Amino acid sequence: MRDSLLRLPQEQKTVEVSFLTRLRKRLLSADFDVFTLLAALVLCAIGVLMVYSASISASFLATDDASTSYFFDRHMRNFVIGLVVMFLLSAIDYRVWQRYSLWIMIGTIGSLVMVLQFGDERLAASRSLIQGSVQPGEAAKMAVVVYMAAWLASRQKHLKNISYGLIPFSILMGLTCILLVLQPDLSTAATVMATALTMFFLAGADWFQLGGIASGAGISGYLMITQLDYAQSRINDHLAAIQDLTQANDHVQASVEAFLNGQLFGVGLGEGTQKFGRLPFPHTDSIFAVIGEELGLMGAFIVVGLFMFLVYRGFVVAKNATDLYGALLASGVVLSIAYDAMLNIAVMTALVPPTGVPLPFISFGGSSLVTAMAGIGLVLSVSRQSLKEDAPAKERANHLPFDLRHNTTAPQKEETDQANSSAASDVASESTTTEKQSQEQTHDGHPQTDIGERRRHRRGHISRVSRRERDS
Repeated sequence: MRDSLLRLPQEQKTVEVSFLTRLRKRLLSADFDVFTLLAALVLCAIGVLMVYSASISASFLATDDASTSYFFDRHMRNFVIGLVVMFLLSAIDYRVWQRYSLWIMIGTIGSLVMVLQFGDERLAASRSLIQGSVQPGEAAKMAVVVYMAAWLASRQKHLKNISYGLIPFSILMGLTCILLVLQPDLSTAATVMATALTMFFLAGADWFQLGGIASGAGISGYLMITQLDYAQSRINDHLAAIQDLTQANDHVQASVEAFLNGQLFGVGLGEGTQKFGRLPFPHTDSIFAVIGEELGLMGAFIVVGLFMFLVYRGFVVAKNATDLYGALLASGVVLSIAYDAMLNIAVMTALVPPTGVPLPFISFGGSSLVTAMAGIGLVLSVSRQSLKEDAPAKERANHLPFDLRHNTTAPQKEETDQANSSAASDVASESTTTEKQSQEQTHDGHPQTDIGERRRHRRGHISRVSRRERDS
């Protein structure tokens, strides 16, 4: 009894270690990039916490003081939808979307046109359909990635030809960005153009083409900004704030004050004050400022680090992809997410003029959250297919001799086996012939089959002659 009591803690420890070992093996043996999934889910978890904290006041106003979780409940609904979409897309072979990429792009352009004609106008902009529940501009980000990946992969060898690369790219992206600017939605247009241009570079475009597209986009953007009164006003306010922060608009000042209040470790989750009327849209566009106040600079750095890690894992998946389409698709998805995150963070830290762009995975917004999680599903599908196609090669290698494991195809294995067997038979025949010849040779009437024996016989003969001379 005493021995069993002494062994009980050790047995419990063994059970815990074995459980952790099984969990670690299961995660590491997953048929997709588990680190990409974990980074996205951690960002979503932070978003759930921050949306609940930042939307209390907004929920009161939206429901006439009837509920404090109105926006949180809708965010959880969107999160569940995003999870379903993400896992469905991760289970489907991503190469299916290459065949339907043209129709996806046509449908996206059609939805952008519908927004201009039948969209719900809010805050002097028409960006959504169905009472604000669907924003085609958010879906356009991933649609452009899917189509551009297919288009660039099919024309990789002809991209440096202006008629095949530069001109069609400029027309397609110009049409998409014009439809976004007319809503107006400058931030989404900038993200789409930056993502497409980077994908164009990764596919093999030369610097002349990239410089031409960037110059054209810059000139067009400048002309559009000068024609839009609200954009010109924001730029003027930002230039004034650079010289004197007190001259910035209320949004920028509230964001800066939130970070100053949070300092290094924050005032605590739910304890922020800027979200109560001072900071506009605290649960959507300004949620990073709420993070800075309640979680401090450390919390803000953790969020930035998670986005950086997600982008890194996306490029790892792209590097290991089995084809160019998969590589461009994975890199395009994480680039789109990265540009949105950088733009939102830059606005909240007063580095660029204010603009309405959500923080991916974290801000409240069904279209933004579901689109970002759908993109992660595509990245997981690319990683799943690459790991699945690498598995047979690794399995074959485990059954080969150590010095032949670099062979990956069955014909190469058969040719190598035939060459090794023929070489072994040649060596065996040569050794048999040598033995027969050595057995036929004689020295002093004795069969000689070994060089060492011949040398020992010669030394013995010399020693006998020497003794005879001494005796004589």
